[in-house]
Amino acid sequence: MAHRAPVRRPHPSQSRRCPLAACQRPQPTLDPATAWHDLPHRPTLADAARPEELFQGQWQNRRTKLDDFKPYLRERWAEGCTNAWTLWEEIKTHGYTGGYEAVRAYLQPFRASPTAPAARPPSPRTVAGWILTHPDTLPESEHLKLKSVLAGCPELDALTGHVRVFGKMLTQLQGDQFPQWIKAVRADALPSLHAFVNGLERDLAAVTAGLTLPWNSGMVEGHVNRIKMIKRQMYGRASFGLLTEASPPCLTTALSSTSGPFS
Repeated sequence: MAHRAPVRRPHPSQSRRCPLAACQRPQPTLDPATAWHDLPHRPTLADAARPEELFQGQWQNRRTKLDDFKPYLRERWAEGCTNAWTLWEEIKTHGYTGGYEAVRAYLQPFRASPTAPAARPPSPRTVAGWILTHPDTLPESEHLKLKSVLAGCPELDALTGHVRVFGKMLTQLQGDQFPQWIKAVRADALPSLHAFVNGLERDLAAVTAGLTLPWNSGMVEGHVNRIKMIKRQMYGRASFGLLTEASPPCLTTALSSTSGPFS
């Protein structure tokens, strides 16, 4: 170790080939208009005013599988079909091979556009109430709503006509027109009303009499309804204790001393 020669280090002034420092290397000239990767010109999360400003780069305006079907989607949206899943199923039958999420994302801006909310359609119970109400007593607003509903359903329009003719027979005692009404109902494809007519024809004489004669059993039915109401009110209360509370003492003693269903 003592006889080893010392290591000679070159003096800094000596000329030799060495790589340039990073600060001395020539930098490439970048054009901000064409160099998308120029970091000073790219919007950052802090600088962007909208989320859309961050989506800039080589993937912008790239053709997708949905481009050929966008006109069809816009046309169907204008027709009133706003269900993304339904539209996706439709364009799949036309050759679209993409996913549902792409269709939903494309239709999302259409939902954000300010449009008048669609009026809620009336319920079947409401429409039935309009049909069963006399046209002269139906308010004008409800009459217009019923007219718009009947305009979109010919079967319901025919049903309304038969119901009103039957109501006229019932209130004006026109039983002689009952056979013609049955023929008119049979001529239309209304299965539910056909079942109603079948039930009336099983007792045709009684129905014709009810639509013709001025007498009815309304008073009897009223008494039957009153008795049923009392029965429901007294359900579970007709016991021996209730009878003893409402009976005189002598009757209570007699009932308690006798053997029977109340003992």
